[in-house]
Parts: sequence; structure tokens; C-alpha cells
Amino acid sequence: MDPTTFNRSKRVAKDGKLRWPSTESLSKILSATGASVGEFVGLLNGEDVGFASMGLRRIGYQVVSEPGFFDPEGRPIGNGWGRMPLPEMADPDAFAIEIRGSALQPTYADGHVLVVSPASRVDAGHRVIVRLGDGSILFGNLDRRSPEEVELTTFDGTAASVVVPQTDITWMSRIVWVIQ
Repeated sequence: MDPTTFNRSKRVAKDGKLRWPSTESLSKILSATGASVGEFVGLLNGEDVGFASMGLRRIGYQVVSEPGFFDPEGRPIGNGWGRMPLPEMADPDAFAIEIRGSALQPTYADGHVLVVSPASRVDAGHRVIVRLGDGSILFGNLDRRSPEEVELTTFDGTAASVVVPQTDITWMSRIVWVIQ
């Protein structure tokens, strides 16, 4: 997006007329936030469209592999989840993982928040979180997927390629958004 899109000081053109975001910019906003045109217009009119009250369940990276936070399909369950304000997502089971420390550098740094959608389609090239049968978690780029195995390039700083048999995978979900 053009950095001046929302800059109030850049809203007036040289001829004195008001300058507004283009329809292309508005389309990008709607796509990034998952908001409908109606919700966006409601926000412009000062209506409470429920964004602040919705939010995502949020958990820390250090406890994401502990038992009791996910069901067998990778949807969040149980207590211990915080909330974070974000626009409503199409996936009601979407959740956020706050990264602490340097375990996923250089891809993700301390303080980054990963938004994960268990319902999103996972294809080669997508960034994913994978829970293995032993409870451990892998974060990586999905390089290849077959009925027998999954190949990932991990985000642990080594950029190692890991091949995991499908039988060892409890669930795999797509990382759909990163807040830096």
C-alpha cells in the first residue's frame, strides 16, 4: 500500500481538494482484515461492528506444545488462552501464537504474533505449524506433501529440510497472518 494512504497530512492534494484512498487500497484493506464492505462502512460511520469484542484466542509459544490446548484436529480448546483484538476471521477456530525468544529466527522474531487457521487449505509453499504424535511442534514452510509424507523447511535458524511421515502428524494448520 502507498504509505500516504492513511496519512492525514497527505489527504489534501496540491489543488486543495481532499484526497481519498483508491478502491484498490480499500480492496487491499478488506482482504488483509477479512472485513466485509458493510463492516468497513460501519466503522467509517462510527458504528460498533464488533471488532474489538471479537478477537482471537492467543497463546504463548513456550506452551504451544503442552497438552490440553488443542483438540485432535488442531482447534484450540481448554483454558489458558488470552484474547487479542483482531477483525473477525472466516475461521472461527483461528488462533494466535505469540513468539517469545529467538527459536524461530530469522523467520520470526521475539514479539511476532502468528495467526493460524485450522480451516485454511494447506498447500506447498504455505507456512505451517505441525503437531506431531509425541506432542512436539514444528514451524516451517511446506515444501512437499504426499499421502505418505510431508517435507518442511524449518524456521529454527538451520533452514533444515525435515521429512515427516503422515502417520506421525496429528494435525497441520496454515499460518495465515503475521503481526510484527
